[in-house]
Amino acid sequence: MHTKILLPSCILLVLLSSLPSFNVVVAGNGDNSGESGNPFTPKGYLIRYWKKQVSNDLPKPWFLLNKASPLNAAQYATYTKLVADQNALTTQLQSFCSSANLMCAPDLAPSLEKHSGDVHFSTYGDKNFTNYGTKVFGEGFNSFKNYSEDGSVSSFRRYGRDSPHDQKFANYAPDGNVIDQSFNSYSTNSPGSSGEFKNYGPNVNVPNMRFTSYSDRGVGADQEFTTYSQNANAGDQSFKSYGKNGNGADSKFTSYGTDTNVIGSTFTNYGQNANGGNQNFTSYGTNGNVPQNKFKNYGVGGNGPIETFTSYREQSNVGDDSFSNYLKDANVGEAKFTNYGQSFNEGTDVFTSYGKGANDPHVNFKTYGVNNTFKDYVKDTATFSNYHNKSSQVLAVNDRWVEPGKFFREKMLKSGTVMPMPDIKDKMPKRSFLPRVIAAKLPFSTSKIGELKKIFHAADDSQVAKMIGDALSECERAPSAGETKRCVNSAEDMIDFATSVLGRNVVVRTTNNTKGSKGNIMIGSVNVINGGKVTKSVSCHQSLFPYLLYYCHSVPKVRVYQVDILDPNSKAKINHGVAICHVDTSMWGASHGAFLALGSGPGKIEVCHWIFENDITWAIAD
Repeated sequence: MHTKILLPSCILLVLLSSLPSFNVVVAGNGDNSGESGNPFTPKGYLIRYWKKQVSNDLPKPWFLLNKASPLNAAQYATYTKLVADQNALTTQLQSFCSSANLMCAPDLAPSLEKHSGDVHFSTYGDKNFTNYGTKVFGEGFNSFKNYSEDGSVSSFRRYGRDSPHDQKFANYAPDGNVIDQSFNSYSTNSPGSSGEFKNYGPNVNVPNMRFTSYSDRGVGADQEFTTYSQNANAGDQSFKSYGKNGNGADSKFTSYGTDTNVIGSTFTNYGQNANGGNQNFTSYGTNGNVPQNKFKNYGVGGNGPIETFTSYREQSNVGDDSFSNYLKDANVGEAKFTNYGQSFNEGTDVFTSYGKGANDPHVNFKTYGVNNTFKDYVKDTATFSNYHNKSSQVLAVNDRWVEPGKFFREKMLKSGTVMPMPDIKDKMPKRSFLPRVIAAKLPFSTSKIGELKKIFHAADDSQVAKMIGDALSECERAPSAGETKRCVNSAEDMIDFATSVLGRNVVVRTTNNTKGSKGNIMIGSVNVINGGKVTKSVSCHQSLFPYLLYYCHSVPKVRVYQVDILDPNSKAKINHGVAICHVDTSMWGASHGAFLALGSGPGKIEVCHWIFENDITWAIAD
């Protein structure tokens, strides 16, 4: 089984959904009489293609057919011709994205607004604040409250430069699918300007924040990040030259990146050559799933920098941190690591040239985790208290990382069983397939990623560019042992792949809705597909891409079930689910989440899970 890590589900990674800023136009639900529609539309063509390729006369899968492009016949003809000239297509990108229900970042022009006093932005989004608030004299503050609700793309370039004004971000970009924020040269050379980021980017699926030359040469410019990117899924935070050359500038990171899934943070030249300055990381990366943080040239050449890491990456699942040239050549630098790296599954930490060349550095490790490498480290000034350095040290497994009901045994699929159901909600943006004739003319390989970024107006450091690169790399990855895989960027390609594996007599299924998620459910009537025989299926999972893209792969030795899902109190039917049970788990890793949840190990038990919303499973028809 090819397993993907995703926020509290087992699907894969993510980008914007239903975001007005990303020009996502959701196609209509369609009706089951779609065969009478215009035959020259992409949907009309797809219905005919289904009839041609699938040999049975079972009811058509409207949940799949409704993913066809919503282009009308005229638009279909226009964009089919336009895509032949990619330079012409990129000039029409916004109209193309809107008409075809794609996910595209808006093209933001710099704001020409001028404000001399305090400004308070509320329920605001999609703005380019270039040179905003520069050289504003006098004390005061600008505030951003409920800014970019549901996420957006915003740019704060040279914002507040040479200005003593404070900046407050409260409840910024909450509950978004993907937010892309760039803070370049923000508050540079600002005397006494403080920044407060409170509840910034909570519950976001793929946050991407870039802080470049943030508070560079700031004097007494304090920055506070509280509940930053909490409950986020994937995403990257980049702090480059943050607080560099600052004087007495403090930073506090409290509950930063807690309860996240695969969040990465990079701190490059952070606090370099700064005078004084206290950096405090409290509850940073706590309860995270594989958090990855890089501290490079942190506090290098500084005078008396103090860094404190308390409850850092505590109770996380694995996680990797690297400290390169940390506190190098500093004068009387101090670093405190308390309850650092107490992962319930061992993480990895690498310290290279840590404190090297520094004058009287003081480093204290108290209750520090396992799996650590120290190279070129100033050992004579370091204190280790309750330090676990044995690779065999394994902290108690914390079941919070295996959501209740995410995996279960086959015996649970019996009428009357009450069991938890995980969050099966689709976290992906709402998009449509491109028509095959259009998708086939667009570049689709890592070797041509530059062309794709140009077409979709994706800057090199943007979340859209990263999303495109990640999806293409996954599509080009060699298949696992025994796996047959293909990325399909049209519904026709998905039909072709499924029928090539299973034959033309196929049925495609998904779980009807999300009712029952994150609560207890009761199993109603159960129907085992293919008479309960061990068979094979094709599973398809969405990937993050401007248009609808699925990663499909063959899954051998499974049993597939259709299940009525009931409310455990009223016994009323609330959902109709599809579950798949993997009979052979011998090739799975011993640390797979299924074994953490159910016990046992590879090849010793079968493992079942639900098909999540908008995931798709194909099987041979009964």
